Amino acid sequence: MTSAPFISTPSSYNAPLWLPGGHLQTIYPSTFIVKPAVTYRRERWDTADGDFIDIDFVDGKPGKPMVVLFHGLEGSSDSHYSRALMAYIAALGWSGAAPHFRGCSGEINLAPRFYHSGDIAEVDWILRRVAASRSDKKFSKLYATGASLGGNVLLCWLGESQQQASLIDAACAISAPLDLAGGGNALAHGFNRIYTRVFLRTMKTKSLSKLAQFPHLFDRERMLNASNLHAFDNVVTAPLHGYRDADDYWNRASAKHVLNDIVVPTLILNAQNDPFLPPRHLPRSAANSVTLEYPAEGGHVGFPVGALPGRVDWLPQRIVQFLLAA
Repeated sequence: MTSAPFISTPSSYNAPLWLPGGHLQTIYPSTFIVKPAVTYRRERWDTADGDFIDIDFVDGKPGKPMVVLFHGLEGSSDSHYSRALMAYIAALGWSGAAPHFRGCSGEINLAPRFYHSGDIAEVDWILRRVAASRSDKKFSKLYATGASLGGNVLLCWLGESQQQASLIDAACAISAPLDLAGGGNALAHGFNRIYTRVFLRTMKTKSLSKLAQFPHLFDRERMLNASNLHAFDNVVTAPLHGYRDADDYWNRASAKHVLNDIVVPTLILNAQNDPFLPPRHLPRSAANSVTLEYPAEGGHVGFPVGALPGRVDWLPQRIVQFLLAA
């Protein structure tokens, strides 16, 4: 059965001929292209539940915009897309903030929880605290961006908050898994299982550290035996964060449900060959404030350009282009 045509804004992205296909366009930029240098300043913020988050800042010129970037599953401020965006805005004199979700800054967090795709309370707290510094004119505009899981959480926050999200001026979500069940199922089959193995390796290591802090928090053997994200989320992510099971989590935390409720100018950029989310799961409509951009190629938070060895500057340029026009 053929899919319905995509109703999306035209995209300027064109993949290099030497790097064909969604897998190569995903793996090569994250593994082989040299990440730009970024000078970060780290702050640790104590949370209300006795935990902490670490945020890496790029200090720009006063009165210039501030860009907050929420990273993806098991990502960080050192991820290739984080470094690419932060280096690009630093060259513009803008400020940046790359918050780490719980346990992703290189040190295990303290509370009996981790992070998840629907963690809108965390996003709200972070953005409001950053926005509070706007009054002393440290920056002019406040923009929020998210990659992969971070993009999904950001979109969930935008849709749930509606008018209250106007504390930011515009937003961009890149390669967000808008349908968690569709994406999770795709990652459980074929070549995609290599991505799952990469994720589970660090997630299981962190889970063992969490059990050292809180014995019997979840079933150790079931966690270690999890061979896909559904099984892991069923035993760890869902119960730790108030969901009945993985199916409940994947349904309730999918951003696709709230795209018609977003009022802040928002770009949703997903490649149609993204291995993490088959194109049939990409929404065909959203609120008027939302721009859907689905280029044919680009992979998952990849979008490489140029001759060998390639560059990753198209994505930050597109993000800034949208933010400035919003």
